[in-house]
Amino acid sequence: MKKTIFATVVLLLVAAAGAGTWYALRPDGEAVRYRLAKVERGPIEVAVAATGTVNAVSTVQVSTPIPGQVKEIYADFNTPVKKGQVLARLDATGYELRVNQARADVDAAQGAVAALRSSLQAEEADLARANAAVAAAERDFERRRPLAEKGFISPAELARARAALEAARENRAALQAQIKANETQLAQGGAVLKQREAALRQTQVALERTFIRAPEDGTVILRNVDTGQTVATGPQAGALFTIAHDLREMRLEAALDAADAARLRAGMNASFSVDAFPRRTFSGEVRAIRESPQKGESSAAYALVIAVPNPDLALLPGMSAKVRIVLESRADALKVPNAALTWRRTSEPGPHIWVLANGAPKAVRVRPGINDGVSTELVQSPLPAGTEVIVGTATTPGS
Repeated sequence: MKKTIFATVVLLLVAAAGAGTWYALRPDGEAVRYRLAKVERGPIEVAVAATGTVNAVSTVQVSTPIPGQVKEIYADFNTPVKKGQVLARLDATGYELRVNQARADVDAAQGAVAALRSSLQAEEADLARANAAVAAAERDFERRRPLAEKGFISPAELARARAALEAARENRAALQAQIKANETQLAQGGAVLKQREAALRQTQVALERTFIRAPEDGTVILRNVDTGQTVATGPQAGALFTIAHDLREMRLEAALDAADAARLRAGMNASFSVDAFPRRTFSGEVRAIRESPQKGESSAAYALVIAVPNPDLALLPGMSAKVRIVLESRADALKVPNAALTWRRTSEPGPHIWVLANGAPKAVRVRPGINDGVSTELVQSPLPAGTEVIVGTATTPGS
C-alpha cells in the first residue's frame, strides 16, 4: 500500500512540474497539492484607472435669435469658422417685405419734410419782402402826416397812406402766422421721419437676424439643424450649432470613487487611450478633482479633469478614453503574487509568505511594499528571486 502511494505521488509530481505545483502527504493520509509561484524581479507600479470622455475646453452654443424656417446651411461638423461668419440663413421673404415697406415709409416722410422746408424757405423770403414793404409804408405815412397837418396835402391822401401801412402790416402778420404753422408741421414731420427711420432700423435688424453667425472663432463640433427645418426661440429650443473655441487644447473628464480621488493630486501626469487610435497613447496633466454635485451609492462622487494637448487635432470631442495615472513605480522590484501574502498555514503575526522546507510549509517574515493588484513588492525579504512560494492549496483524498 505504501509503495502504491509513493508511486502515485511521484507520478503526480512529475506531471505537475510544469504547472508550478507540489504534492505532499499529510499524516492523515491525504495528498496535499500546493500551488507554487516564484519570487521575481521586475517592474511594478500602482496606478488609478478610470474611463471618461474627451471634450473641448470651451464651447459656445449657437441658437436662432428669431423663429423661422432654415433656408440654407453653410457650416457642418469640423468646419473652422471665424467670428461673424454665416453658419445658416433663415427664410427672409417676410422680413425683406417689411424692410421694403419701412423704406418706402421713410422715403415718403423725407419727401414731406423736404416739401415743408422748401415752402418755409419761400415764406421766409416773402416775410423779408413784407418787412421791407411795412418799413416803406411807415416812412411814407410819417412823411405825409406833417404835410397834412400843414395843409399841403389833403386828409384823403393821408388816409390812403395810413391804409397802405395797415395793409402791409396785415400781410406781414399773415405771413408770420403761416410760417409759424409751417414750422410746427415741419417739427411734426421730422418726428414722423424719425419714427419711420427707427421702424426701418428695426426691420433691418430683424432681417439681419435671419443670418445665423458664429459668435467667435472656432470649429463646429455639433450641428443640430437641417435645411427646411423650422426652428424656434426660447428656453426649450435647442442649440443649432456648437462651436469649440480651440481644439488644440482639450479636456478629459472621468468619474472616480472616493478612494481613488483621495490618492490623486493636481499636476500628476496621466496617460490614456481612445478607441479611434488603439495603438497610440496620449498624455495629459491632472488639473482638478471636483466633487460631484450628485452623489449616489452606485455613482462616482468625484470628477477627474485632465488637461490634454492636441496639437495634431487627432482627438475630437466625445471620444471615449481609458485613463491611467501612475501613483508609484519601481523599475526593478522584488515581488510575489498577492496570493502568496494572503495564504495562511497558521496565524503568524505580521506579513509572511510561505515556502516548502522538507515538504512542509515554512513561514518567512517579509515587509511588503506597493501593490499593483496582482503582485506585491517585497521591501525586505530573505528570499532571493527564483524562490518558489506557496500561493494556494487543494486537497484530494489519499488512496
